[in-house]
Amino acid sequence: MKDAIVRARVRPDLKADAEKVFETLGINTTEAIRMFLSQVRLRRGLPFSVEVPGNDDLLVSNSTRKAALDSVYDD
Repeated sequence: MKDAIVRARVRPDLKADAEKVFETLGINTTEAIRMFLSQVRLRRGLPFSVEVPGNDDLLVSNSTRKAALDSVYDD
């Protein structure tokens, strides 16, 4: 059976940083991608949680946050 080719464009710094991690683990990028795809197939989904951080305070300006806090302490 012939292997399929997977191509992806990524930033060079992201690729280099990931390859350092793979080297520490004793694997290369191809092996890491094979492991990822195998886990996707096994789990029938991504092998990790994907979510947006729930800290809504990051979306509120400082003045809005201050006004909200001030209103709590108004008599």
